[in-house]
Amino acid sequence: MRERAKSYWSFAARRAARDPATMIFLGLTLCIVASAILAPWIAPSDPSEGNALRRLAQFGTPGHSLGTDELGRDMLSRILYGGRTSLLLGISPVFFALLIGGSLGVLAGFVGGWTNMITMRVMDVFYAFPSVLLAIGLSGALGAGPRNLLVAVTVVLIPQIARVAESVTTQLRSYGYIEAARASGASTLMIIRHHVLRNVLGPILVFATSLVSVSLIISAGLNFLGFGVQPPTPDWGLMLNTLRQSIWINPAVAVLPGAMIFLTSFCFSQLSDGLRGALDVKV
Repeated sequence: MRERAKSYWSFAARRAARDPATMIFLGLTLCIVASAILAPWIAPSDPSEGNALRRLAQFGTPGHSLGTDELGRDMLSRILYGGRTSLLLGISPVFFALLIGGSLGVLAGFVGGWTNMITMRVMDVFYAFPSVLLAIGLSGALGAGPRNLLVAVTVVLIPQIARVAESVTTQLRSYGYIEAARASGASTLMIIRHHVLRNVLGPILVFATSLVSVSLIISAGLNFLGFGVQPPTPDWGLMLNTLRQSIWINPAVAVLPGAMIFLTSFCFSQLSDGLRGALDVKV
């Protein structure tokens, strides 16, 4: 079973490597993540240090290749440091939602009965609300701060992942090898660990990858509204808020944070499509 699982993931990796679009967007994503991680070493200046004499400087200004913001702070440095916060608040909720929602969905789908009904009805209560409105409501109730924002976005994403996990597991439960494992005397935990998780992991990972782009946009929107990080901490969503009044003076600088949010979200969305094609054994 281990050799078979290993060969499947190796086969999927080879298929993804042969797809030029997937590799291009993977490279772009890795560049964005690496630049955020290495921001303290590659940023040209302190992201919080301003110069009132160089407010809203244009692209190509000496010492400020991407210009400056409304307080004269270097935009390149703030974009790099802002990526650390934005990516952390965009990827972390998906990771925690994957652990919680995936576990709940697999358990509900495999056990069935009252466990399935109660779990999924609770998920439906949260799923019934629009994601953005639910995130705003939870953030408002919990209070401003990156930790509360992380909790709010995680709660929004858990029902979505749980629904996918439950649907895939329910289909899988009726397969012959599951019945054979039951007949052989394997425990429920052993069946889930060795037979269910390996087969549901692919679809759940594909969906979770697509949710990163959604999480990035929701987190940026909450930061824009002031529910997340507070000034002077650099964050792409918060930078959009502080620069919105400057769009008539220097639109190129004002749209930079929004362009980074769009580019990063688009890259993760395309990666999800590539991962879906690589993991689909029917293709």
